[in-house]
Amino acid sequence: MAEFLPKLNVFKLGWKLLKPKTFSFPRKCLSAATPRHYSHSRLSFGLLFDIDGVLVRGRIPIPAAKQCFSHLVDENGKYQVPVVFVTNAGNCMRQTKAEQLSRWLEVEVSPDQVMVSHSPLRMFTQFHRKCVLVSGQGPVTEVAHNLGFQNVVTVDMLREAYPLLDVVDHNRRPKDVLLPTKELPPIEAVILFGEPIRWETNLQLILDVLLTNGQPGNPVKSPPPYPHIPVLACNMDLMWMAEAKNPRFGHGMFLVCLENIYKKITGHELKYEALIGKPSVVTYNYAELLVRQQADSLGWSEPVERLYAIGDNPMADIYGANLYNRYLQAAQQARAQAQVKGGVAEVAEARQGVCLGGPDDAAHLPDACYSILVCTGIYSRDQQDLPSDPQQTVTECICHGHRDFRFDPSLTQPSFVVQDVHEAVELIFQQEGWPLE
Repeated sequence: MAEFLPKLNVFKLGWKLLKPKTFSFPRKCLSAATPRHYSHSRLSFGLLFDIDGVLVRGRIPIPAAKQCFSHLVDENGKYQVPVVFVTNAGNCMRQTKAEQLSRWLEVEVSPDQVMVSHSPLRMFTQFHRKCVLVSGQGPVTEVAHNLGFQNVVTVDMLREAYPLLDVVDHNRRPKDVLLPTKELPPIEAVILFGEPIRWETNLQLILDVLLTNGQPGNPVKSPPPYPHIPVLACNMDLMWMAEAKNPRFGHGMFLVCLENIYKKITGHELKYEALIGKPSVVTYNYAELLVRQQADSLGWSEPVERLYAIGDNPMADIYGANLYNRYLQAAQQARAQAQVKGGVAEVAEARQGVCLGGPDDAAHLPDACYSILVCTGIYSRDQQDLPSDPQQTVTECICHGHRDFRFDPSLTQPSFVVQDVHEAVELIFQQEGWPLE
């Protein structure tokens, strides 16, 4: 499980990021009827797109997004380069998000191109047969079953089984003393997909589960069990950008509440079995696996050598891409050391240590992952300054990252800063020697 946890050994390895560069391109508008053709034998990069604040604001597409995607497909709507949409949203199915993106961007988006915050949970097979409590909104039961979880309990199911637990809202309190309506099996893990609708209900019942070792109908023992049953959380975004002019609360804010309430009651830190979603390394590793699969479907014979991650949130998109780049540098260093030893087994082991696929996949890890920050979402040049000194101490920065991530201000520094996603794509193709003109 160590590779899925936020505090990784690769933090100890040094890697100096490129100084952020600001680019602005003159707009040469191309119509969707003017497709671009690129030689697949010479292209060797993949694109990772954040969604909220990069492609859309709430449900309103950003105009630059539709324009740039018309250049990424040919006259048959086939993508010229691998494209994966990496979002921390987690309250819907991949199919639903793909359909939304298809409407917004006016190009076909496949579910295989979409990675939501909970997608890597498919790999956590050790929990798939356990009885899990899931929290979030939307079709959480369907999402959980789709990920492989077979024995799912929702907060609503828990509330129905134990109607006396949810009493913060006096209008929802039982008028008479009620017995449990049905017996639920002991809960063995808690899965947090995203921010719920009724925070007080979810906070109360999740705490009940943690304090009773998965049996919320029982009284809490003194002291309560610690460590508690496993908790897996998706999406650590403190805030996100919708239609409003200012950022809105995200799931990270809900986690802050849960962590502090648990510590206030028990005196202990809430522990996570795994934290996934941006900026975790496992999320980018999984996204890179999807890029590699797309490259194969496009008929590319050469491996993808570079990734470009486009986002609007320095603490999620940029931090995560830079952290993954540092991870890739660590992988290269490990491979180089193994090659010096001259052992084939050592090289294979070094590659496999940072790859979610098999040994063949591990041989084709990219060389780098570059981060590109756009100014259409969380980040705005007019309202927000990035840390000017990479050595700036943690106390000098306002950190919106998760509690369990060791904050490194240098990782918030993007490789490039552009105005919007269209300029980002123009920049990438110019960097790769294929300008969109």
